[in-house]
Amino acid sequence: MSSCSDKGYSGRAPTPRVVIMNDARSGRARAADPVRPADATPLAGPDAPARPADTGRLPGLALAVGIAVVATALGRLAPLVGGPVAGIVLGVLVAVVVRPGARLRPGIAFAGRGVLQAAVVVLGAQLSLGQVLRVGVGSLPVMIVTLAACLAAAYWIGRRLGIAGDLRTLIGVGTGICGASAIAAVTPVIGAAGAEVAYAVSTIFVFNIAAVLTFPALGHLLDMSQHSFGLFAGTAVNDMSSVVAAATTYGGAAADQAVVVKLARTLLIIPICLGLAALARRRARTAAGTADMAGPAGNPGPVRVGRLVPWFLVGFLVLAAANTAGLVPSAAHGPLSTLAVFLITVALSAIGLSTEPARLRRTGPAPLLLGGCLWLVVTATSLATQFLISRL
Repeated sequence: MSSCSDKGYSGRAPTPRVVIMNDARSGRARAADPVRPADATPLAGPDAPARPADTGRLPGLALAVGIAVVATALGRLAPLVGGPVAGIVLGVLVAVVVRPGARLRPGIAFAGRGVLQAAVVVLGAQLSLGQVLRVGVGSLPVMIVTLAACLAAAYWIGRRLGIAGDLRTLIGVGTGICGASAIAAVTPVIGAAGAEVAYAVSTIFVFNIAAVLTFPALGHLLDMSQHSFGLFAGTAVNDMSSVVAAATTYGGAAADQAVVVKLARTLLIIPICLGLAALARRRARTAAGTADMAGPAGNPGPVRVGRLVPWFLVGFLVLAAANTAGLVPSAAHGPLSTLAVFLITVALSAIGLSTEPARLRRTGPAPLLLGGCLWLVVTATSLATQFLISRL
């Protein structure tokens, strides 16, 4: 920000001076007050300009919670749809019919970011590191290879379809890890726009339903065992409810295996978030181009891991470790799981409220095509990796 000061006084009225202040967030230039310095204390008293009242976060947050309550009820009526998907759809519909005003925006913004981060923390209560270890070495290669193939395909196919980087990242991570939960964790790390989150969640939902309808028949066609199908469903289906639906249709043993694999898969959120945070930080430092943020010869300096770890990811790990140590009572697992889903529903409802429908229309069908391609990549990779491991 530039600032100015008049050195000395000649007896004449000072010539009005205009100071251009760059707003990094909006990219717009603003003119400073030609009379008062830009950093002066705001005027007070009867001559002070009127300013809108600060209504706080409560109205917008209450609206998001209200939509989430309705979405949760709809999700119970249609479990395959679920509360989070219903929440983002209802939020978009409200944004189309009645565009939320300035009074609601602080609370909507808080719900879309702060509540979303809190939801990620509560997700840790579903994890037991002991369960993850019991998945066995046979499952880990399938999960890692499937995720790597999905992310590589998201980058390569997404670029050729002309899809923006954040959107293809969200679809790739949502498809490769765990659907809406992974999107919830990654969104604040990369600062994705509401329209991109809405499109990514909707895309993931479409192919979750396709998996539930087709995977059990595919498993019987390939004569897969209960264990193999559980591993397949746990690595190739995204949302937990869809994983349970597909695996339970195949058999009880398959469902047990699929749930554990899915929980283990959730841990992959951690390295992905750290990698994306490092990439985002380096890009920001390179774009800034300032001497205090750059290393020798103008290159970005080293990335400090301590600054990359978001607080909510630390909370996620702490709660997972507490659950592993038995500090989280078994009776609390169900309520905490329900709370996590509801918080995600609140956050996605808020993201739906802040979505610009025109932007969704401009995006076109390319993200849906990308989601379909990634769904096929993940399905084929999971089956092929299991086949290769069984032959070794």
